[in-house]
Amino acid sequence: MNKRKGAQEGKRRNSLKSQAVLQYFTAVFLAAFFLAAAGAAGWVVCSGRTWHGTETLYPLLTWVKRFMPEVYLFLCLASAVGIGCYFLSKPYGYLDALVKAAEKLVKLSEDPIWLPGAMRQVEDELNLVREQALRSAMLAKEAEQRKNDLIVYLAHDLKTPLTSVIGYLTLLKDEPQISGGVRERYTGIALDKAQRLEDLINEFFDITRFNLTALTLEPELVNLSRMLEQIVSEFEPILAEKELVWQTQVAPDVKISCDADKIQRVFDNLIRNAVNYSYEKTQITLTMELLEKTVRICVKNHGRTIPPEKLSHIFEQFFRVDASRASATGGAGLGLAIAKEIVNLHGGTIRAESEHERIAFTVELPR
Repeated sequence: MNKRKGAQEGKRRNSLKSQAVLQYFTAVFLAAFFLAAAGAAGWVVCSGRTWHGTETLYPLLTWVKRFMPEVYLFLCLASAVGIGCYFLSKPYGYLDALVKAAEKLVKLSEDPIWLPGAMRQVEDELNLVREQALRSAMLAKEAEQRKNDLIVYLAHDLKTPLTSVIGYLTLLKDEPQISGGVRERYTGIALDKAQRLEDLINEFFDITRFNLTALTLEPELVNLSRMLEQIVSEFEPILAEKELVWQTQVAPDVKISCDADKIQRVFDNLIRNAVNYSYEKTQITLTMELLEKTVRICVKNHGRTIPPEKLSHIFEQFFRVDASRASATGGAGLGLAIAKEIVNLHGGTIRAESEHERIAFTVELPR
């Protein structure tokens, strides 16, 4: 890719150079032709007139006639020098235009970049870079705003379980005579709130890790069929709690080279997402099929249809389809973003579809 880009840049530079040289020699040729044409026209005009020797221009014309070749050569050389000076000054104009273009790129100006006609291709590429930079800056600003909003929500949510834990533990301490059943209920509530507190703290760590570290792979040969079957069995208690049921169809004994921990995290995120956003008493479907060069895994569930405008952002950092469910089921909005990054690092693809109250996430990994 870098070699191809370098070759294209070299070809563009050679094209500009060749164009400048061609324009210079064309201008010199036209100037010589014009001087010759002007001299011939002057000769015809002067020859058709009777001169008495007393005219003001007669001595000059006589001198020009005597040194005609030398005068013509001098005028040609003077024209060549003048044209050369003009063409030498053009690169400085190009340089000034490039400096102004660079300033617009640095400042991310919304005004389009303008360059001289000879640099039209460079102008188009710089405008493309400018538009991409503006879009990246806008996306980064939106992600930063979503992250800040999320941290505010999480910080607010931390207070509720912490207050509950302190309150129930205080009751257990101040009332040692309470019955065993009440004590057990208070302890269970405190434990549930403490676990929710732990989840929220883990979300803070997820935000920090995702921003400060880059994901790296440690590939090994993995039995993907067995991994998916194990994940399905681990989620059975959670599905039973929410009155959901599995429907699985996994091709047997499929092995691929991948980072087992990270690929497991991908499917854990997708299934957890399906559980959180499924209607009660519905099915979650997990299928795996072999294609010619890839393995396709699909996780489907019945839930509220995701609007197209939200579906297009679903893999972005800190984006949550339903922000109002943050305290109950929403995470840091990183699960799907991390899943996409892991799949991309493996050379695979991941996509989301939603219509008619069905949601489907499809992952394809190279075999």
